[in-house]
Amino acid sequence: MISTDRLILRRPRLEDFEPYQQMWLDPEILRHVAPGPFSGEQMWTRFLRQEGGWQFFGFGYLVIEEKSSGRFVGQMGFQELRREISPALTGTMETGWTIAPAAQGRGYASEAAQAAFGWAREHHAGRRVTAIVSPANVASIRIVEKLGMQLFAQTEYHDKPVKLFDHIL
Repeated sequence: MISTDRLILRRPRLEDFEPYQQMWLDPEILRHVAPGPFSGEQMWTRFLRQEGGWQFFGFGYLVIEEKSSGRFVGQMGFQELRREISPALTGTMETGWTIAPAAQGRGYASEAAQAAFGWAREHHAGRRVTAIVSPANVASIRIVEKLGMQLFAQTEYHDKPVKLFDHIL
């Protein structure tokens, strides 16, 4: 779907589930995102909902694949989760990314985010994009700032502090 110098961003395939699941089993991945580990059933549901976003909203999450090796290195995209959070994010394109531990530190998240935002500007111009970021996740805060997103609220989600950012495409 989207190509950069080093990456291919594409819709998920069934064979992506195994590396997706392995990525989400890592405690460092969960540290900023979830209150605890996901069960196998929860991971399968999370994986399947990525395709649902494409079907219902015309956007969703993409697999990040390394061009040189063809290996799964993470995910990036947009979702409509209807989270129970205040202020509400319903109706926005909530963005996020996750890079597998073995692929971190190479700038893949930033490269994928820039490419995905370019795609979103072409296909969803004028839409509001939001992001939820843990205050401790300094790397993701740097990325949202590079994307031109602005802090608009600080709140709690699942009893943890979060920062909310937004941007109009």
